Amino acid sequence: MRFITYVTWLNEELVTVPNFPAWVCDVCGRREYDEKAISWLTMLLSPNAGRPTQRKRIPPRARPRAESPRPSPDQT
Repeated sequence: MRFITYVTWLNEELVTVPNFPAWVCDVCGRREYDEKAISWLTMLLSPNAGRPTQRKRIPPRARPRAESPRPSPDQT
């Protein structure tokens, strides 16, 4: 594994990332990038990076109604 400069386009902006982990073929120069590093970079370049995530609000469950106590036979 070597550390190279990774170059990509983000919309209309050119993004360069120095010291990016990759395997480089000695013969043809083909580059295979580390999957973990690509996932991390994708997360950082996401338009939602740094924004708080919205939690889905779950409505509270309806509580079971307390039944009124039944009168005992000797209370009638």
